[in-house]
Amino acid sequence: MTIIADHSRPERAGILHLGLGSFHRAHQAVYTAAAHAASGGDWGIVGVASRSRTIVDAMHAQDLLYSVATIAPDSTSLSVPGVHTDAFVGAEQPERVVAQIADGGIRIVTLTVTENGYSYSAATQQLDLDDAVVRADLSGGAPRSTIGQLARGLQARASAGGAPIAILSCDNLSDNGAHTEKLVREFLQTLPGNEGADTLAYLDRAVTFPSSMVDRIVPATTPELRNRVSELLGTRDEIPVPAEPFTMWAIEDRFAGGRPAWEAGGAVFTDEVGRYEQMKVRLLNGTHSLIAYLGALRGVGTIPEAIGLDDIARAALSVLREEYEPSIEVPSGVDIRDYESQLFERWGNSALGHRTSQVGTDGSVKLRQRIPEPALQALGRGEMPHLIALSVAGYLSCIAPLAGFDPGAHAAAMTDAARERLAGLAATARHGRDLAHRVIAELQLFGDGLAGQDAFIGRVGELIDTIQRQGVGSAIADAVAASQSTSTSFTRTSFTSAEEMQP
Repeated sequence: MTIIADHSRPERAGILHLGLGSFHRAHQAVYTAAAHAASGGDWGIVGVASRSRTIVDAMHAQDLLYSVATIAPDSTSLSVPGVHTDAFVGAEQPERVVAQIADGGIRIVTLTVTENGYSYSAATQQLDLDDAVVRADLSGGAPRSTIGQLARGLQARASAGGAPIAILSCDNLSDNGAHTEKLVREFLQTLPGNEGADTLAYLDRAVTFPSSMVDRIVPATTPELRNRVSELLGTRDEIPVPAEPFTMWAIEDRFAGGRPAWEAGGAVFTDEVGRYEQMKVRLLNGTHSLIAYLGALRGVGTIPEAIGLDDIARAALSVLREEYEPSIEVPSGVDIRDYESQLFERWGNSALGHRTSQVGTDGSVKLRQRIPEPALQALGRGEMPHLIALSVAGYLSCIAPLAGFDPGAHAAAMTDAARERLAGLAATARHGRDLAHRVIAELQLFGDGLAGQDAFIGRVGELIDTIQRQGVGSAIADAVAASQSTSTSFTRTSFTSAEEMQP
């Protein structure tokens, strides 16, 4: 296998990355490659896959190289980042994860382990001490949870001299730097006696946890893409990564041990990471979820197909402008209308083929990050967030349909850790409101704030019943009409077709 990198590879690693998936390889690795090409430095990346050997084995077979296929509607371009110096599977070598964090040559640990990877209770926002893996990590031995690995690695690093280091979360968590630091500190504080005291003091003087916001749509790799990329390369690449042209990275510039020149790749260093995060998680991700669930229920397999349907496009614009946008503070210098226009262009990228089942996966965790605060803000203003309610109704109709309702193959392909439990609730639910009450109020799947909002729960239940009895099209029409009737800024002339929404 011969794939040539876009530049010389860094000689040594300065970054340990936890979560060696497609997103990291099409995002942080690409920015690091640009930084290395511009400024050099010992900023190679040691990649750690959580459990799967597939990517690790393929990377070693290809001299740790792979291609990123940037796919636009009318063209495909290839790049080869070439910044990884090693890769291994964390579940097979948990002690090596600890040793790498302790290694003074590593100055940054980056993470893309998804929201599920932080072992915290959604209800309390604290470390989940009931989690069996967390309990085992606290008792000693090689840690297997992400937070346990960070805490034990920093513990070993403090004992080895305590060189400065930054822990950089790149996951969709509110205030992800502070959130990660809080969980690591809780782990250390829970250790028996004074075992964690020295490490906590080390955190105070030499460890930073900057926040960041990452954005790039990275669909799953397909056999067709492998063949297409291999033809373009002139050699076989078993692990190419497809990605859209748009990419963004907003980072808080607090790196105790230094950092690469990521701005060479377009990264923005800012004190407004929280605003970027709100804009992305709510406007992009929140609306994306709605499109995915409605599209799957309409029987379409991709996001471009879904957003190409006029009623789904109307619902997307309505939820974005009327329910999510009022809940955010726009970052300085960002033109919000231009950003929204880019969103619809990205969702409509038919060449990318992002699947509704992929976007709809893990909704129990994703929606908990996206919907509660904007929904509660709207309810606090005396407004019903009809489209956010439709997002929840669509999610539950896909993952936990009421008896006798078949949501279709695309909904069935969605995976979710809560699916089995939710399906059990749906099996005995008498109607939509009953299911909504069990999930939102009793289970508190979306936190305790929405658990007490009876009107919202009732609206979700109504829309579940409409989806089951009259079809998803009727539920969309109901929610959009209700949103327009209570809106002060949305008018029917906002657009008249999906095509008119494209820039």
